[in-house]
Amino acid sequence: MPDHSTPPVSTAPVAPGSFSSEELEDLQTFLKDWLRHQGRTQADLRRALRAESIRMPVLLDHLLQLHAQGGLSALAARLCGIEELWQRSEVDEGPSSEAGEISPSQLDLLLEEIRQDRRI
Repeated sequence: MPDHSTPPVSTAPVAPGSFSSEELEDLQTFLKDWLRHQGRTQADLRRALRAESIRMPVLLDHLLQLHAQGGLSALAARLCGIEELWQRSEVDEGPSSEAGEISPSQLDLLLEEIRQDRRI
């Protein structure tokens, strides 16, 4: 006899607009934790989403519209894409691109040039 003590897991996609208040709260908490972990702000997320405001309700509304258009997979793909974009921008900028910072190899070259100038 099969065990019916646990309900079957639904594989059907969540219908658009069917987020409960608890799920919205979970999404908001996730976004705040994710931003903190990434070292980003709501303003960074606003820019990535091209939303009108940095306020969390506006950001959530933008994400819910995305969910309504493409489902949970579209929402997850967009957030993963944003994270990838942020990681690429961190690599491109790199730690030595800060204004006024000189790498040790640049210092060695500068020192060698000074020594050559003194010999002349």
